[in-house]
Amino acid sequence: MKVLVPVKRVIDYNVKVRVKADGSGVDLANVKMSMNPFDEIAVEEAIRLKEKGVATEIVVVSVGVKQAQETLRTALAMGADRAILVIATDDVHQDIEPLAVAKILAKVAAEEQPGLIIAGKQAIDNDMNATGQMLSALLGWSQGTFCSELAIEGESAKITREVDGGLQTITIKLPAVITADLRLNEPRYASLPNIMKAKKKELAEKTAADYGVDVTPRLTVVKTAEPAGRSAGVRVASVDELVGKLKDAGVI
Repeated sequence: MKVLVPVKRVIDYNVKVRVKADGSGVDLANVKMSMNPFDEIAVEEAIRLKEKGVATEIVVVSVGVKQAQETLRTALAMGADRAILVIATDDVHQDIEPLAVAKILAKVAAEEQPGLIIAGKQAIDNDMNATGQMLSALLGWSQGTFCSELAIEGESAKITREVDGGLQTITIKLPAVITADLRLNEPRYASLPNIMKAKKKELAEKTAADYGVDVTPRLTVVKTAEPAGRSAGVRVASVDELVGKLKDAGVI
């Protein structure tokens, strides 16, 4: 079974994000970029499926700017077999919207014919949490979102999902689109020998036009602002005082 894994280039999660003075967006100048953490988990899960003999090939794909080559090389160094880069813009500040990404991925899936697509549940830059669901709808495939445990059983997949009330276990038919949650696994670090091998692995370049997809933004960012600072806490002298403050605040 071939596994397709979409990955996205985002600001590294360790970086302090700074908003531009005019509020038009986030400052990306000289900022370290890396693979979206949830996508790393998706790549790791695909590799584990291959190690178990369930998957035969892992193809990673990224939609965005040419610099996403670095992100794909990281996935190849982790253990993916080959990569596809779909260059959709030259502007590093343009975020390709979920619907456009899903349409491109659907075209890639039609070409590659994977038995399973594993994606991160969301990207940490825009938090859309929409691409996986849209892709499933476009393909007409089963979907299992917020996956924290995955088992392939013949022509179906057993998935444990993280939901508001706790955990939900479902069985879906393959082919399917699965989105990875934080607790699905712990991604491995790429070893130096694998990093060197990744440089020789196939990385094909395409454009959004090759797939006939219009990536013109449909959404307009009106303003970007940093979250308001949190007010300082208050030390209370007794339980009675704590209860009183909670009642005044309408908590209890």
